[in-house]
Amino acid sequence: MARLLCKCGEYLSTVEAPNDVQLHVYTDKEWDDIINMGDLIDPLSIPDPKNEVWHCTNCGRIYVFNVDNTVKRIYSLEEDHEK
Repeated sequence: MARLLCKCGEYLSTVEAPNDVQLHVYTDKEWDDIINMGDLIDPLSIPDPKNEVWHCTNCGRIYVFNVDNTVKRIYSLEEDHEK
């Protein structure tokens, strides 16, 4: 996957590396498995997270993708009602 149109109208792209869109989010169990790989962990041997997660730099929405690159969940910010 390389490009997605956010609900706010912003195009999200992971074509450039590094970028501000793609997040590397691991569950606690995934991270525990990684740190238990041994004393000296080669960064290239660290597996990718199970879910791909993107962040819209315009509106702050978070997109979580399934293994087949379909959107699994979308999280959006709530308005601050304390203003």
